[in-house]
Amino acid sequence: MGKMNSAMLLVRKRYFVIATLNIIMLRASYCKFPKPVLPAIATYFGTKCRYEEVNPHLIDDVLFVNKSLMAPPAPDCRAVHLVAVIRHGTRYPTVKNIKRMARLYELVKTEASGTEQWLHDIQSKWRMWYTDDMDGKLVEKGKNDHRHLAFRLAKSFPTLISEENFRRERMEFMTSSKHRCVDSIKAFQEGLHQHWDVRDVRFIHYVNDSLMRYFDHCQRFVEEVENNKTALKEVENFKSSVEMDEVRRRVANRLQIPHSQITTDLAEAAFFLCSYEFAIKSENSPWCNLLDKMDAEVLEYKNDLKQYWKRGYGHDINCKSSCYLFHDLFKRLDQASYDYRFGEMTKVVSIQVGHAETLLPLLSLMGFFKDEKPLKAENFSQQQSRKFCSSQIVPYAANLLFVLYECSEGLRLQFFLNEKPMTFPGINDLAPLYETVRNYYSGLLDGCDFKKECELPKVTLKKTEL
Repeated sequence: MGKMNSAMLLVRKRYFVIATLNIIMLRASYCKFPKPVLPAIATYFGTKCRYEEVNPHLIDDVLFVNKSLMAPPAPDCRAVHLVAVIRHGTRYPTVKNIKRMARLYELVKTEASGTEQWLHDIQSKWRMWYTDDMDGKLVEKGKNDHRHLAFRLAKSFPTLISEENFRRERMEFMTSSKHRCVDSIKAFQEGLHQHWDVRDVRFIHYVNDSLMRYFDHCQRFVEEVENNKTALKEVENFKSSVEMDEVRRRVANRLQIPHSQITTDLAEAAFFLCSYEFAIKSENSPWCNLLDKMDAEVLEYKNDLKQYWKRGYGHDINCKSSCYLFHDLFKRLDQASYDYRFGEMTKVVSIQVGHAETLLPLLSLMGFFKDEKPLKAENFSQQQSRKFCSSQIVPYAANLLFVLYECSEGLRLQFFLNEKPMTFPGINDLAPLYETVRNYYSGLLDGCDFKKECELPKVTLKKTEL
């Protein structure tokens, strides 16, 4: 008996040592980036924001879980199902933005003058290292975004995101076909691999663009918004606004370059250079000195206008294009509700990786972050406290978590955005009964038909006599 106890003790010690080593490895994957000195404008980068700016506590401990925020709604509640819709991690800029950044760099290198140290550093030390082949690919930091998120979610929902549920095929992983999303879900699975300390597990994932890139399959959206030059007229109007002109003038003054040479695209390129250098390399780049807080607020608003009119409330079809994802979400929750009442859960976890463009229309369809007045080119000053602020909503690795709980009163549904609980619009309860949520969205559940919404109106040709 004594030998058996000793053996069990050795096994426990070994397990503890391995688990501790895994945590150290995960933390090390983050710590190899030096703790950054934050640019003064770090919280204004919109869809190019780091996840840490939304959750600053992760700067000190990337694996920290706020148990009070992530706890069940009541002590008698038990999590029974989770659907997670996640944006890919930190990525390289796209070719379009790389070309803008290269143009600004050449201009600054050849035309700018001044005695400031930051300008000297750009002209003599900094090199244009972004290349066209990077084109939106996931960076190492982006992989870590998902490895660490996987660890935290497994820690927050241990009865759902578990090795047992995975081996019993009760977890599924799906992704957009874009390489940054595929690489993100693989990194998420690597995080679980390390968290569970398993060697014999082979993770698989499914590519599902109809779900994760539904907007590409919505013909009405493609024609009326994506390919329609007038759909973003508010953005174009803002580019020639007084506020944007002042940003251009301030940038030109700092570089001692004629105002006419700094276009809106070049001013925005400075914003991108600061944001990418920070997100990818954790560096407070000398490029950040080209912009101050006032400039950043204006450029953030320009980005929010684009998201609002292309992915948010600006056009009805933006939201309605996500009907397919919305119905898929409730189909999963309905199935879990049925299984809970009448049998064993067939699926307990769904991890879905897509884009900011995947998350924003769904949030808008469900009524989150809706301002009383629409975002427009002329109301920048009135929208300083707007709800629709992409920096806070969809940073890299942004995530929507829908968690179904078994409680004494019945099944309850809790929604988390970026690991923080939020109330559903129109429902004053952090974890309402599932039926309450379902009833609230009954109009969309009964009437939001993806095929009908995305169908282009038929053009009837009038007959004319020759």
